Formats: sequence, structure tokens, C-alpha cells
Amino acid sequence: MGMLTGRKGTWVTLGALALMLFVAWVQYIPPVAVLHYMHYSDFMSELKSGNVSELRVYGDRVEGDLISALPDGRKQFVATRVEPGFAHELNELGVKFTGVIQTGFWAQVLSWLPFLLIVAIWMGALRGAAGKGGFGAGLLSMGRSRAKIFVETGVKVTFDDVAGVDEAKAELEEVVAFLKDPKGHSRLGARMPKGILLVGPPGTGKTLLARAVAGQAGVPFFSINGSEFVEMFVGVGAARVRDLFEQARQRAPAIIFIDEIDALGRARGAYSVGGQDEKEQTLNQLLAELDGFDPTAGVVLLAATNRPEILDPALLRAGRFDRQVLLDRPDRRGRVQILNVHLKRLKLAADVDPGQVAALTPGFSGADLANLVNEAALLATRRDAAAVALDDFTQAIERIVAGLEKRNRILNPTERRVIAVHEMGHVLVALALPGMDKVHKVSIIPRGVGALGYTIQRPTEDRYLMTRKELEDKMAVLLGGRAAEALLIGQESTGAEDDLARATDIARSMVMRFGMDDALGHVAYEHRAAGILPVPEALAVQPRQYSETTAHDIDDAVRRLVGAAFDHATLLLEDRKALLEEGSNRLLARETLDEADLAQLAQWAPAPRPAAALA
Repeated sequence: MGMLTGRKGTWVTLGALALMLFVAWVQYIPPVAVLHYMHYSDFMSELKSGNVSELRVYGDRVEGDLISALPDGRKQFVATRVEPGFAHELNELGVKFTGVIQTGFWAQVLSWLPFLLIVAIWMGALRGAAGKGGFGAGLLSMGRSRAKIFVETGVKVTFDDVAGVDEAKAELEEVVAFLKDPKGHSRLGARMPKGILLVGPPGTGKTLLARAVAGQAGVPFFSINGSEFVEMFVGVGAARVRDLFEQARQRAPAIIFIDEIDALGRARGAYSVGGQDEKEQTLNQLLAELDGFDPTAGVVLLAATNRPEILDPALLRAGRFDRQVLLDRPDRRGRVQILNVHLKRLKLAADVDPGQVAALTPGFSGADLANLVNEAALLATRRDAAAVALDDFTQAIERIVAGLEKRNRILNPTERRVIAVHEMGHVLVALALPGMDKVHKVSIIPRGVGALGYTIQRPTEDRYLMTRKELEDKMAVLLGGRAAEALLIGQESTGAEDDLARATDIARSMVMRFGMDDALGHVAYEHRAAGILPVPEALAVQPRQYSETTAHDIDDAVRRLVGAAFDHATLLLEDRKALLEEGSNRLLARETLDEADLAQLAQWAPAPRPAAALA
């Protein structure tokens, strides 16, 4: 598909305007070269003499044909009409007269309005198609790349603004060194990587790190989203890929950054239907451009995705994307570094410790932490404080994790007592089991959509492995709420719905994925699809590859594990029944108990039973 850009697009526009002017001339200007214009009195004389063979009468003029030609040789004439009565009187007096059509200014404007409207619509269409390419880019400029170009001084982000991803920064510092001194770093024969793929969950800083590479190297930065290549017209995406790489070569050394490349580089299927064919052509062009890269040209391709498993294998092979850099969710040390970056712009109280905030935020990404800092600042501003305190961060975490407080949700006294007993059951089982995450706070204030109460546990360190005993204890903590209801209330409620689902998931994973059931052996019966993003249960699990008998045994094993965890929680709470009653009453009266209040309860708690007594 060809392109008309720059001066060619301007000539197309001027040609269209000239055509419109010609149409208007033909429409509004009579063909005076054929008709002889005569005075109305002359027309009446010709009429009386019988020299008019044919006459056409209009509202404002008369046209006709003469029998004998006029001195100039023409036989057709036109004359402006005059009121008949007045024309007769003037003719009797022998006065030579003619008519004049007088059109007002606004009438002329209205007569030209349709033409002006057509011109405006045409020019608007041209500008809309050109986008930011400037007037004259034209409807045929779709093949031009839509990448945002940042010059050397346009990228203000450096590696100092990126924290918590030290390994990824170290990988990309080498790219910066190549861009700054390509000859020095190729003295031993090494070449600069053609492509670097940044892989990680959403919010881990992939785009920020790519901008930091450009800012640190001080080179032009071409930024575009993968979905901007694909259009409804076949061939447009491939043309945009060619144009993007051509612009980058002209400004080398430069960096091309394609965000969400999975929209462009999805694995090609066996059949191409409709728009899929356009996507494959675009991907083929990208592969061709990567193959044609000259490593000494100083152009580096950075791409980001959170779905690397769906990318085409041809795109990921060595020689195209030479490196894959993983940006995972930060650990506790990384979260402290990220918080230090964002806390620089806040006015903090003396009690704010980034380490404490980081301990309360396991699993938070860099974007989550930035949002947390902003929420804490908003809470401090709302209460008209002089500085942001640690309590503001705690409330912000609760708001993000559990949802907004619903103090206007009125619960009757019976429901409030059940909730208090339920939450205190979680707390006491967690306090009784060694190695469990420290309980930070417990509350019976409703939050979010369905949370009538919540218990916040703070891990002392990031964990990457869990033993069978730890998983069993975790299930016991989850079922501690239902066990407490059965012990003090005498019957279970629907408040344990989420606890039961989570405990069942842990038990099923222990049996089917981790091989932690003695009867079923060390066999994995379930294989989850690998990926960074969470996948729906129906799509993550592969088809069943075991018999109905094994499925029955799996169900029995899951039921045994959940039942054992419930019995374990019940035994622990029976030893602490008086403490459960006292803690529930305190929670019912105060609605929220913090870490200091829970420390007092822990001092009263008796020692846990030996493992043999719990069997």
C-alpha cells in the first residue's frame, strides 16, 4: 500500500479544493459566453418586433432565442426581469431600463454555506487521519509509525528512580554502556544484544525501567504499544514496523521500546482468518527487521510483556531477543528500597519506618507500593495532619487489602457476637501455633463487599517454600473461626465461606500437586499452566489424567486433611475457651484490637498441647 505524505499530501488537498471551486463556479455562475446579456427594454423591443422565437421565464430573469442574430452573431440572450406594470409605463415614456438582482450579504453567505461545509468536513477528515503527524499527512499515512519519540533531554528517568530490581538494573547497565561506548565494549568481539525482553507481573516497573535505560544512556527513545501496529487494513502494521525501525536507524544510537508486545507477537496459529492474517504479517515484518539489525548501528529493541508463554517461539530465539530479564514482585528488601524512593516527596512523622511498612506489604508490586504511599498521604491530608504517620500507612494497607470501611452497615447484636467469636478464633489459633505469621490486627468493622470482619497477619520474612506441617497449621488457622463458632455459639454460620474455600484449596494442592498424602503417594495429579498472570481455574488445570477410583481417593484425602485441621483448631480452642470468651468480649466492645492488645492475650495463653495429644 503506497503512502502520500508531506508535500504529496498537501498537493492532494489542494487538488481537492480546486475541484470544489470548479464545481461551485459551474453551479453558481451562468454561462455568459453563450448568452448575450441585454437590457430589459431592448428585450421588449425585440419581443414587439417579433424577433423572439422561444422564451424561457425564470423567477429573476428571462432567457430566449432570437430569429435574427444580434450584431455579435449570437442568437441566445438573457435579461433580468422587471415588474411588468412598471416596465410598461417606462416603455411608454421611451426610457431605456433594465433590472438588477440585489442579494444581501447574509444571503450570499448562506448560498455558499453548503460549499464551506463540504470543505470543512474534508479538512477535518484529513487532520483526523493525520493525527499528530501534521496537516497534510493524509488518509494514506496510516503506514507511518505512531511511536512517541523522546529526545535525549525528554526522558527524565534514570536508574536512581528505579528501585527493588537490582538484578534487572545490572543486566541493563551493560546495554547503556554499549550505547555510550560501542567501540570500547566490542574490542573483544562482543556485540550488543539485539533485543531485550522485560518479563514480569503488572506493576513491577517494566516500562519505568525501559525509560530509565533511555534516560541513563541519553539517546532518543521510541515508545509504542504493541496494539498500535495492528489496523483493520492488511499491510498497515507491517508498514508501521518498517517505518519505526527506519526512523530509529536514522537517529541511531537509539532505543525502541514496544510495550505489551504480546498484542503483536502472539504465537502464530495453523490457520489465518480475518484480522489474524494482518497480525501475522506484522509479526513477520518484525522478525525480518530483527534479523536485519546491524549490531553496530546502535539500535536496541526493548519489549515488555506479562504473558511470555503466549509469544511466538520464533520471536524469542537467540539472535532476536537475546536476553529475557525477569522483573518479579520485590522481596522485603526491595520493597524498602521502593518505599524510600516514593517517600522522598512526603512529609513523614517520626514513627514511620519503611521496614515496618514493607513487612506489612508482602506480595505488593512497585505500582502497589506507589499507590499505598499516595493513599496514606491522602488519609493524612483528610484528617488535617501535619505529617504522614505510621497509622496512615496501616489504614491505607487495610483499605487496599480488605476494602473500604462500612461503618454504616448496621449489624444486629447476635451477628456482631458471632463475628467477634469467629475472628478471635483465628487469632488464638494463630497465636497458639509456633511459626505462624504474627497477628497484627483484628477487627469486626465490615469492609469491602462481603468482609464482616478481618484478621491481618504480618509475616516476619518472605517465604518461598512451605512444609507439610506449615500448610496444615495454615489450614487450622483458617478453620479456627468456624471451630470457635461451634465451641461458643453452638452452631456454624455462613461467615466461614471464604475460609473453607481457601482451606480446601490448600488441601487439594497438597494432595494433587505436592504429593503430600501417604495413601496416594508422591504423584502429581494436577499440572497448572505456567504463567505470570493468574489464570482462571477452568483454564489453568489440564484435562484429568487419572481414573475415577483415583478421583474418589483424592476426594477422601482432601476431606481427611480439612477434617484434621478443623479438629486441631478445635482442640487448641478448647484449651483456651475462657480466653476465647474474654477476647471476644473485648473485641465486641472495642471493635478493633491492635498488636499491643493481642500481646496481652498471648501472655495469658497456655502452652500448646504436645503433638501426640492432638493426633
